[in-house]
Amino acid sequence: MKALNKHTMIPALTALAFALGLSCSPRAIAAGADMECKLAYKLDGWSLVYKHATGSGTVTCANGKSMPVKIKAQALGLTAGKWQIDNGKGRFTDVHNINDVLGGYAQAEANAGIVKTGSAQVLTKGTVSLALAGTGEGVNLGVDIGRFELSKP
Repeated sequence: MKALNKHTMIPALTALAFALGLSCSPRAIAAGADMECKLAYKLDGWSLVYKHATGSGTVTCANGKSMPVKIKAQALGLTAGKWQIDNGKGRFTDVHNINDVLGGYAQAEANAGIVKTGSAQVLTKGTVSLALAGTGEGVNLGVDIGRFELSKP
């Protein structure tokens, strides 16, 4: 076997770099990039120590894909009330594929509202985060910790 020297090593390294460059095309790099996705949702809920809310929404991503989702939230805490969020908005971070938004998110919330109510919180699921904001009607007061889940209908 012939020993590598600077005259044989440079062409070998150049060929290797060229081959690696072809495998990392802009399309392959773009596939790994974060994708902007948003959630529009409606949610109805009640709580008395145990909090339960259900709803529906649509996830829409910058690449033109969209997906209807079912929403379910459950939590425990010092909380009481009944409410609805009519025009909720959410924004995801660290999404690479629209299906990354599905699953259970950790949730902690403090809320207070009479007649006109509002909600704003940031939820996490691994590296994916979801910032929610919405307004609606109802009565609610409390602090709770639980789970917010997005699934296919």
